[in-house]
Amino acid sequence: MPALLPPGPSRRLALMAIALCVLAVAAAVVSFVNGSFVGIVWVLMAGISSNMAWFYVRKAKLERQAAAG
Repeated sequence: MPALLPPGPSRRLALMAIALCVLAVAAAVVSFVNGSFVGIVWVLMAGISSNMAWFYVRKAKLERQAAAG
């Protein structure tokens, strides 16, 4: 079983969602360090983007299994 997703739109969307999640976590840390509670919004954004990443990873795996079987 390959570790990476097959190339395609689901892979690109999953990678962008992961990048957004990492950036949102970094923004939340910076916000909380500066004493701003706007970091809560960034934490929520990180949660949504991580869910999007898992969704697109799962979708790509299901598409790959459907194509193989």
